[in-house]
Amino acid sequence: MCGIVGFVGPGTAEDLHRMTDALTHRGPDGKGIHIDPHRRLFLGHRRLAILDLEGGDQPMWSQDRKLCIIFNGEIYNHADLRATLEQRGHRFQSHHSDTETLLYGYREWGRSLPERLNGMFAFVIYDLEQARLFAARDRFGKKPFFYKWSHNQFLFASELSALQHHTDFSAQIDPLAVQKLFAYGFIPAPHAIHQGCRKLPSGSWLELELDGMRLQQGRYWQFRLHPDSAWNQRPEEELAEELRTLLSQAVQRRMESDVPLGFFLSGGIDSSTVLAMATRHRPAHELQTFAIGFHEPSYDESAYARQEAQRLGTQHREEILSLEQAKSIIPQVLGHLDEPLGDPSILPTTLLSAFARRHVTVALGGDGGDELFAGYDPFLAMTPARIYQALVPTRMHRALRSLANRLPRSGRNMSLDFKLRRFLSGLSHPPSLWNPTWMAPLEPDAIADLLHQPVDPEELYAEALGLWNSSDLADPTDRSLEYFTNFYLTDDILVKVDRASMMMSLEVRAPFLDNDVVAFAQKLPIKFKLRHGVRKYLLKKAMTGLLPKELIHRRKKGFGVPIADWLQTFPETPPLSPLANANPAWVAEQWRQHRTRVADHRLFLWSWLSLSLFNHQTDSSNI
Repeated sequence: MCGIVGFVGPGTAEDLHRMTDALTHRGPDGKGIHIDPHRRLFLGHRRLAILDLEGGDQPMWSQDRKLCIIFNGEIYNHADLRATLEQRGHRFQSHHSDTETLLYGYREWGRSLPERLNGMFAFVIYDLEQARLFAARDRFGKKPFFYKWSHNQFLFASELSALQHHTDFSAQIDPLAVQKLFAYGFIPAPHAIHQGCRKLPSGSWLELELDGMRLQQGRYWQFRLHPDSAWNQRPEEELAEELRTLLSQAVQRRMESDVPLGFFLSGGIDSSTVLAMATRHRPAHELQTFAIGFHEPSYDESAYARQEAQRLGTQHREEILSLEQAKSIIPQVLGHLDEPLGDPSILPTTLLSAFARRHVTVALGGDGGDELFAGYDPFLAMTPARIYQALVPTRMHRALRSLANRLPRSGRNMSLDFKLRRFLSGLSHPPSLWNPTWMAPLEPDAIADLLHQPVDPEELYAEALGLWNSSDLADPTDRSLEYFTNFYLTDDILVKVDRASMMMSLEVRAPFLDNDVVAFAQKLPIKFKLRHGVRKYLLKKAMTGLLPKELIHRRKKGFGVPIADWLQTFPETPPLSPLANANPAWVAEQWRQHRTRVADHRLFLWSWLSLSLFNHQTDSSNI
């Protein structure tokens, strides 16, 4: 796991060194650069050594010095690809470097290389013969790739903060990106918070022709469901056994490491499944597990993690933190984010990463299980929402929503009053917008009030509408699964885990996002994911007998912190506006209503706080 950076065009070696050094937290084990004055090409790399500790330095060159690569990520099928490439005549210099496999894979397959990769990655290959840069990002965008392109200059980096160290970079906020932050709670690719900057979307590649600075971009993969109706007749136990086998293989692939490796353990079904599969490949007493908990019961899951670790016999470590301790790191964490993020679980994720990094360099987690196998509350809400919208007139809906807004506020984790208000707010919009508005910090009318400008809902939610309207799936729950996997997973969950873990120089791997597991989930009919109110139906069946019954059927809690209560007193003075066109009186009123418990504005206020503090680059060494 590493950080990559570079540019073509105007700039100096000093620019490159500043940009590369800005990514030291992503790669504390080494630094490498390459400068081609003739092409005005500058490449930088920071390394977190995981595989082939002696032979994996970057930039890495082919033997003939005609290809050069900088790479961030891990390729889990690199050994199989290497064997194929060797059979085709390619000769490797390293012992088992997945970086070198990419180098010769590009020579053999060109643009189609990313389609063959099972892993998480963002890489750039410099092809000297073709005078070309080729870049690609993994299927789900686990590894970030930001860029800025003009007629005479191309900048790229793993983090926006690195781009800002180039002399020519202008860090002006993009108004449309701000709108989308408040509409989604995150900024969806290809948008980025700074004007002129873009994110390479997940499952995409780009090519830059150095002669003429022409840029091409394409998508080699996107998550779409194609349920196989024939699977409805397959025995459930047969499907469950196939899922167990695929998960076992996925975990085994991700246990390859030349440095200490551990497991995040929450006590929920996803992380416990990953750990259970790991015990098939290594004795449990050799496995290290990590959990954090809080003194406040409604947010603490550490007891469940401890019970599962004790049952299996792992080397378990846990930290129990006060919520005041967690609250104290808000400025440091938000100050290290490339972009504002409306997800407060960045805090416990950062604390867990910091704790685990004191003992291991790689950790496996359960990300992706909720999206692939229907683990979230909105999946349960789709059928009631359809019935409600068909039966309840608009006037009655407005009255019910007004009544719900008067319910007493609770700061408890996923309280009933919070979920009811979110449910009714979504139903003020058409079904194509239910999912984003259920999760939104603000609805379109409120964004217009905040920013003193009209907001076009079709432009605001263009990504969500495009996905929903292009789907040929009949079941709206399947369409919701596509939404959460393409947007919430990619641009919220995986961004959160990448930034939190890499802030601590920790690599986190997600077995549920293995190519083969995902292909299985894409074909699995919805009745095996959600049945009679039971979420993750087949996953729970697959793990019956391998995990305790009470763990499998325990109510989902999520990885949360009591942000609604914190925002009653933190910060002492609400932050000043980072936006020139914002309505300060409107913002002040939202803070007043929240702090007097007239309304619950937690999602907006956290997003506003994140926007105010992001990219301040405060010191995170005390986390």
